[in-house]
Amino acid sequence: MGRVDKEANATARSKAELESGVEDEAILAADKKSRKRSVDTDDDAGSETKRRGRLFWFSVVAMLACAYLAANFLDVWWASRQSYEAEASAAIVLGAAQYNGEPSPALRGRLDTAAELYAQNKVTYVVVTGGGREGDATTQAKASYDYLRSTAGIPDERLFLEVEGTSTYEELAASSRFLAREGLIDVILVTDPYHAKRAALVAAEVGLIAEVHPTDASAPFDRLAGETLAVSAGRILTFRRLEQVVLD
Repeated sequence: MGRVDKEANATARSKAELESGVEDEAILAADKKSRKRSVDTDDDAGSETKRRGRLFWFSVVAMLACAYLAANFLDVWWASRQSYEAEASAAIVLGAAQYNGEPSPALRGRLDTAAELYAQNKVTYVVVTGGGREGDATTQAKASYDYLRSTAGIPDERLFLEVEGTSTYEELAASSRFLAREGLIDVILVTDPYHAKRAALVAAEVGLIAEVHPTDASAPFDRLAGETLAVSAGRILTFRRLEQVVLD
């Protein structure tokens, strides 16, 4: 009977030890699982903090970019509404399309405005600009020269031609070089209203002392928006670099 009790007690102890071991393993597993959940929660919290941080700085950059574009749009719009009425040594007519020697309506408007400045003795010389496109029979400058000679009667010695430029920067850079040789650096730029701000900024970059006398053409929103992008980029890159980027 005593041996049976001993065996029963031994069996009970073994069972208790086994159950205790199982409980310990369960406790360890639960603790490990709890620690893993805690680590995962910390990782999630860290990821969420980083995500919110990135979103915050992205929002800041986006707002600054929008503010920069809005300021430049106002600058472009305001310039489109101004007109220089004083005198200068020369008027520079920025190029526009021509068709087999016939100025387009946009170019004709610029030429008529320059002719008025000359007739009012506000300028002594008129510079016509613009090269030719592929397939053109002549250049924008030559078409402009012929138009002013025939319709406004401006004498040949009062006209300068820039016949290579295919962009605002090229036209004004080339004009600046030969006008400087003549001692003429104060000019009036003649162009469409939406183009006034960029033309003035480019002129300053190439060394001209320039004001703008725009035509009486309209300044549609899409044109103002396009000029806003060009002015915004040019102010960051410089207009010379911007031209290289666009052409490349």
